[in-house]
Amino acid sequence: MTLVPPAILYSSGGMVSSPDHLASQAGIEMLAKGGSAADAAVAASATLAVTSQHMCGMGGDLWAVVTDAAKERPAALVAAGRAGSGADPDRLRSKGLSAIPPTGDVAAVPVPGCVDGWVALNQRYGRLDLAECLAPAIRHATGGFPASHSLAAAMSGVSGLLARSDYQPARPVAPGTLLYRPRVARALRAIAEGGRDAFYCGPFGEGLIELGAGEYDREDLGLSQASWEDPIAVQAWGWTIWGAPAPSQSYCLLSAAWMASQLGLPDDPDSPLWAHLLVEAIVQSCHDRQEVLSDLADAQALCSAPPLAGRLASISHQHASLTAMPASEGDTVACVVVGPHGDAVSMLQSNASGFGSGLVEERTGIFLHNRGIGFSLQEGHPALYSPRRRPPSTLSPTLAIQDGGGDLLSLATMGGDTQPQVLLQLLTRVLRNGQSPAEAVSAPRWAVVSQPGMRPAGFSTWEPDVAPQLGLEANAPAVWAKGLASMGHRIVLAEPFSFGHAQMIRSHDGVCEGLADPRSGYGGAAGR
Repeated sequence: MTLVPPAILYSSGGMVSSPDHLASQAGIEMLAKGGSAADAAVAASATLAVTSQHMCGMGGDLWAVVTDAAKERPAALVAAGRAGSGADPDRLRSKGLSAIPPTGDVAAVPVPGCVDGWVALNQRYGRLDLAECLAPAIRHATGGFPASHSLAAAMSGVSGLLARSDYQPARPVAPGTLLYRPRVARALRAIAEGGRDAFYCGPFGEGLIELGAGEYDREDLGLSQASWEDPIAVQAWGWTIWGAPAPSQSYCLLSAAWMASQLGLPDDPDSPLWAHLLVEAIVQSCHDRQEVLSDLADAQALCSAPPLAGRLASISHQHASLTAMPASEGDTVACVVVGPHGDAVSMLQSNASGFGSGLVEERTGIFLHNRGIGFSLQEGHPALYSPRRRPPSTLSPTLAIQDGGGDLLSLATMGGDTQPQVLLQLLTRVLRNGQSPAEAVSAPRWAVVSQPGMRPAGFSTWEPDVAPQLGLEANAPAVWAKGLASMGHRIVLAEPFSFGHAQMIRSHDGVCEGLADPRSGYGGAAGR
């Protein structure tokens, strides 16, 4: 893969960055109308739900960390669906299963939270009507949009399901093929006119109840899947880094960032020691994630200094201590927004893996996510698959605000278990090593990587008893592979530019500086 060097974008009127330039433009359209960063985020998110169904959609979840123009304590939006009232782990155990099936079973499909997330963002932080924010998505769904490279490539994997969706092109889909989503357009119009109940208690909800065959009831669909929660935070390198509470894995990033800030990192990010210490910080922050992360966990306590002190002391500057198993891929989109007055949103929405569970709600043609794979079937586990519980989530929206109320950084990435790993490298490059967003996003990355046969889309990286490997993008400095191997890391080379599609915007003195990760192939930042 050849990566085109990213073009840094500057704007004094706000900025949106996402993996789809159509979504970024939709967000800018809202800012131009006097909308807030939240309005822009909703418009971009809804457009992504139309154009990027192979990664996200109204059948998935949404997480965000939001700050208003005052940059006081941000708020965390958890629009993560809950398992239906009929969730029954014994049903799956009786089939001999030890984990939630990633496809073909409604156990992998908590009630999708994305639409409730849009409503919550608009109600708390919006300046425009929700209908106005959804208008660009409706326009693309009705008038057609050109298929991206990644969507065209992904459609072959769900060819048997396409007849049950809106995707019915007259010819095989190539990049640029014009696609239409009339049923999704109808669902969006219903939300614009009737709010969340028109979706969850309308055709989509009825279809979900029918598909679930006892997994969900009307009361499940009447309960909002979105809630505003206190974010979690740590201080590192003169900044406060804000993340989402449990059941997000954000605490892994924040724990690693705090430890990294105590380790005396080299000034040169090309140094193998720089990469080694960040890897060790991630391993220490994530090593017990499988045992502790659930919707009942106290994520702030997990990333506070006292429990991290012992882990910090165990990090060696000379030797690797990897104890994790390889990571797996997922499908998620990241969108970040900074408004003209300094309000900001870091947002992720996700199907978990590809088109999700392989299940489609027939009335609307919406593909359903499989974020329920984060649940456990182990009796007594804190994240046991149970009625109205939220599964652990890989989604890790992040804001960083310079101490004293100075610069602001909004960033997020896709990548399943690699999300905190990618975000740690980006934060360290910008906050510790003084790189620009363009330098940080385009720089080579490492990740604890996947092996064939692992469970998809998330929670396999930190399982025990599997030989660890450290993946390096093939464009990484040559000294990384040699130096890291000498410290005991088991090195594998990945394709160049293969870890994460990150989005990043930095705000400084009223000017936004940002870009979309060129790894996505069709993303774009837009400013005004």
